[in-house]
Amino acid sequence: MSDNTRKKYGLSAFLPLAAFLIVYLGSGILFTALGYGSEAFKQIPRTFALVVALLVCLLMGGKERSLDYRMDSFCSGAADKDTIMMVVVFLLAGAFCGVARAMGGVDATANLGLSLVPHEFLCAGIFIISALIATAMGTGMGTISAVGPIAFAVADGSGVSMATAMAAVLGGAMFGDNLSMISDTTIAATRGAGCEMRDKFKMNGAIAGVSAVIAIIIFVIVGSGTSTITESYDYSLIKVVPYIFILAGALLGLNVFILLISGVVVAAVIGFGTSSFTFVEMAQAVGTGMADMFEISFFALFLRGVIGVVQELGGVDWVVHKMTRNVKSRKGAEYSMAAMVSAFDVAMENNTIAIIMAAPLCRPMAAEHNISPKRVASILDIFSCIVQGMLPYSAQVLLCASFAGISPLAVVGNNFYCMVLAVVTLLTIHFGLGWTKEEKNGVKLYDEDLNVIAEKVEH
Repeated sequence: MSDNTRKKYGLSAFLPLAAFLIVYLGSGILFTALGYGSEAFKQIPRTFALVVALLVCLLMGGKERSLDYRMDSFCSGAADKDTIMMVVVFLLAGAFCGVARAMGGVDATANLGLSLVPHEFLCAGIFIISALIATAMGTGMGTISAVGPIAFAVADGSGVSMATAMAAVLGGAMFGDNLSMISDTTIAATRGAGCEMRDKFKMNGAIAGVSAVIAIIIFVIVGSGTSTITESYDYSLIKVVPYIFILAGALLGLNVFILLISGVVVAAVIGFGTSSFTFVEMAQAVGTGMADMFEISFFALFLRGVIGVVQELGGVDWVVHKMTRNVKSRKGAEYSMAAMVSAFDVAMENNTIAIIMAAPLCRPMAAEHNISPKRVASILDIFSCIVQGMLPYSAQVLLCASFAGISPLAVVGNNFYCMVLAVVTLLTIHFGLGWTKEEKNGVKLYDEDLNVIAEKVEH
């Protein structure tokens, strides 16, 4: 039977994703009501919810689609080249983070920043430190884990508002998570949109930079300490070098695979040179770092497979038709992308997964309105991070609140960076400030199969 004669399911093609959300989100809400607190969404793992979604995939398709055909659709979706590339980059980024952490890079970077903080601008300094560390490390949770306890102690001894101090940590973590070259959100957004990390960094950097400056001014006004801190922070400057290497290499356009492998080598050499670990311990750090990425890698493959089935059943075409029918302009398309990834993040409480879910649905809209892939990646990453930083039940917010023993709502209420970032990004959409040279010159950026066309306008 040809593809044209097979039944298209329209909205009901999304039943597998609906099943996933019902199991994962529904169980989280249930266990929250039962008093499980921050552990509520861990009671039924999202990987189990994915298995339920796969089961629904296998049950759909009718007589015109055999079981083997349905499995082929799932496997074809999971084997998407961008998804496989994403998984490999996830694993290499994990290896780099594992080695850099094992040789003391995280503590060195945190202490370097804290030693440079002007204490009269405490919260602004904490925000900057958290932002720099998150950009270097590529993980918001890792940054909060490293800086949060220190920020709590510093704020407690200086008389500054604890909620403001922890919100500064959170805002900086989301800044870096959004911009970092090795962040899983950056990897997911660039691979999903089909652009280079360097291009997305430049697009994001202008928006995030303006937002950060405004947030810093706010933190200076509301987050100054009332006493002086005399504690000193020891650090080894050489241990910060691997993060600088990664950032510089990415900005220079070095191939991401070569960059991350080279980053592992640089971190390992410094670790050996400073006697931070033995060869066996270094190898174990690589394994541990990669293992930290196993779940998100598995999730990306499984989820892309489910979306592949949804696409084959006609769900993606249905969404694109409905959205493009009402979206008459580039501005409307960009608002729709922002709304879609935000809705997924509210439901999933995971910005990386929200991007993985939204990217395949946004690409047809981007092609329809010839929106640059780096602009698409920027919108997806920015709004997923905004929502993640403003959800009272997100892991990042809960971790910040737990360090200080305060309400998650108090942390969210002081997260000035994410608030400002939302306003600034919406203004770029409303006033059409995200146009690239390729778009202004009328260059077609996508082919008929929605693949990104490589040619670009010469500067």
